[in-house]
Amino acid sequence: MSAVLWLLIALPLGGGAVLALTGPRRGGLVPAAGVAAAVATLGAAVAAALTRPKASAPLFAGMEAGLAVDGLSAVMVVTVAAVTTAVLAFAVGEFAAHENRGRFFGLMLLFAGAMLVTVTATTLPLLLMAWEVMGATSWALIGYWWRQPERAEAADVAFLTTRAADLGLYLAAGAAMAGGIGSLRLDALPDADAPWLHVITAGVVVAALGKSAALPFSFWLSRAMQGPSPVSALLHSATMVAAGAYLLLRLVSLLDATAWAGPLVAWTGAATALVLGLVAVAQTDLKQLLAASTSAQIGFMVLAAGSGGVAAGTTQLVSHAATKSALFLAAGAWLTALGTKQLPALRGAARVHPLVGVAFAVGALTLAGLPPLSLWAAKDEVLAAARTESTALYAVGLAAAAVAAVYSVKAVWYVTRPLPADAELGYDTEERGTRRVAGSTPAPLLALTFAAAVLGVLALPGPASWLKGLVGAQGEPSPEPWELGLSAAVALAAVGLAWRWASRPASAGLSRAAVRWTHGWLYLERAARLVVVRPVLGLARTLADFDDRVVDGAVRQTARGGLAAARLARRLDDGGIDAGVRAVATGARSLGRWARRPQTGLLHQYYAQAAAGFAVLVLIILLVR
Repeated sequence: MSAVLWLLIALPLGGGAVLALTGPRRGGLVPAAGVAAAVATLGAAVAAALTRPKASAPLFAGMEAGLAVDGLSAVMVVTVAAVTTAVLAFAVGEFAAHENRGRFFGLMLLFAGAMLVTVTATTLPLLLMAWEVMGATSWALIGYWWRQPERAEAADVAFLTTRAADLGLYLAAGAAMAGGIGSLRLDALPDADAPWLHVITAGVVVAALGKSAALPFSFWLSRAMQGPSPVSALLHSATMVAAGAYLLLRLVSLLDATAWAGPLVAWTGAATALVLGLVAVAQTDLKQLLAASTSAQIGFMVLAAGSGGVAAGTTQLVSHAATKSALFLAAGAWLTALGTKQLPALRGAARVHPLVGVAFAVGALTLAGLPPLSLWAAKDEVLAAARTESTALYAVGLAAAAVAAVYSVKAVWYVTRPLPADAELGYDTEERGTRRVAGSTPAPLLALTFAAAVLGVLALPGPASWLKGLVGAQGEPSPEPWELGLSAAVALAAVGLAWRWASRPASAGLSRAAVRWTHGWLYLERAARLVVVRPVLGLARTLADFDDRVVDGAVRQTARGGLAAARLARRLDDGGIDAGVRAVATGARSLGRWARRPQTGLLHQYYAQAAAGFAVLVLIILLVR
């Protein structure tokens, strides 16, 4: 059965690589090939979910690259593959023929493949590899129109923010090795020795919160809206932002192994759900509203993980994936047709394109948490888990659910208004609209909308018990009838108030500063630049200056000293040693010349020289005596 698992990974990764390499060539065949690869991947995902295969391969000494489909990952692989298929089917009609559709469809499949490896990985090294590929492909997809500087900058901000948080996984891997977990298996991480256990947990939490755009990392999701609408529909529904929440749900046992991690994660999730919900209320750009609501909805998943609600978080994740991908596709369809995503300019858009409007309205009301739609039941599952941990957590979560109703109804109010007489004047703020909906839009949009409406069945007593058994969370609490009634009443009341006050200016009842702060995503990016980026760049400049002046300066001074010593040695060599050698040679030559003078070859001169020598010798003897 491991062949099914390898096929599940190989289909999107191999197909994506091939399509990405085709470039702009064969542009007409690329969309069909991309959708075919996604459909095949969905088939493999269903087969893997039914058979639960496992596979492994040697990686390093004492360490394997392991893959497995268990209960939790079975839900995830089907969700990821289904959303990918729907989004790619929608994207068939979204790009002009002259654009590099091979690169787009290839990167989308590569990204989906990396996400499938992420949710099936059983060892930390393989998870890290997939995590990195997911980050790199998301950067390329957000900056797909890279010739536009603002889009390229947005991709850089999103990538660098998540990349900084990703360092937590490397920290966790190093701490796991130091803590005695040589295999780096995910299920063995809670068994690490102290204090390394706390370091592992901290690294995992930081990486997960960064990838899921939870506080304080939420601002990168605002920048990511510069990407094409299909990218937003995939990355910010079932894949990238869900990856961090999935990791926390997968490693609930790691959070439970420390006293501080669970409460920290739960409160971070609750704060994200409430605060980013308020940010969504203040937005006038539809995609920015949906982005902020994504962070808020991911906050519920993080809250569930911190509260130990694995089944609750899974229900929220799956329901949100279908709902948010449908909403992003509807927003993308309007952007293509009308050339704008500004809510004031989208007045009456649901009347201009009724099918898209119906799908958007159903998705938005699902996002609002209205009964009996899926996110109503899913949120109650999360809130039931939170209530077992803290009444205060439950109260904050309930308040966040009310805010969700407000920002959802705000969007519905705009798009369902009567069409103004001068509607055309508000169009084409981002691009030139086509004034029509592509033929590839209805099928995936309606399929996702239907799923968004009915997936709440997972919270019904029978299916909920099945899901809890599937993910190994049989002891999780279920919402009491009064909790279901209370959340429904809160959502309906919030919807009524929001509809009543939707026509008022965004600043009504709020201070101008509050509106500015929420509309600007709490200026978290500015704070990150001030608190993190500037000090890091300042430190880098200081270290570079230290390197230039001290380290490089010492090297240069050492080199200069070496050159000076070499010049001195050369002078000593030329003026001393070589001069002495030359003097000895000159003296030897002179002695040789003097020694050759007596050698005349005349016998009588030799006799005379011998007689003179004997005379000198006798004289010396006489003098010495």
